[in-house]
Amino acid sequence: MDKQNRPFTTRFDHYNYNVLDLERSLDFYERAFGFHEVKRKVAPDGSYILVYLGDTAGHFLLELTWLRDHDQPYNLGENEIHLCVRTTGDYDAVRAYHRAMECICYENEAMGLYFVSDPDGYWIEVLPEKGM
Repeated sequence: MDKQNRPFTTRFDHYNYNVLDLERSLDFYERAFGFHEVKRKVAPDGSYILVYLGDTAGHFLLELTWLRDHDQPYNLGENEIHLCVRTTGDYDAVRAYHRAMECICYENEAMGLYFVSDPDGYWIEVLPEKGM
C-alpha cells in the first residue's frame, strides 16, 4: 500500500532499554546527555518502574524499564542495536567529556564517530549536530 492510500500517519514516540539499577542509569543519562525524567509509572505491586527520559527538543523519549524480579545483568547477545544521539557544541570536547566519564566503548575514526556504553551495556552512538 503506498502512502497516499494509508488512512493514518505515525511518528516515533519512544525506545526502551531494560535496566538493572534504575538510579545508576538515570544518573548516567543525565550526566552523559542531559536527558531528564519526563514521566514515571510505578506498578501498584512494585514489580516494575517505567521512567521516560526526554531531550531538550522534546521529540523522542527513552523509556528505562526496571523489573523488581530481574536481578542479573541483561544478556544483550550479539545484537548490534543502538540508540543514536546528535550533540551540539564542539564535538571533540563532547568526546573528551565522554572519555573522562570512561564510557566510550568504540570509536570509528575513519567515519568520525564513537559510541558510549550505558551501565547495562547498551550502546549509544554520538554524532555531531550537523553532518553524516
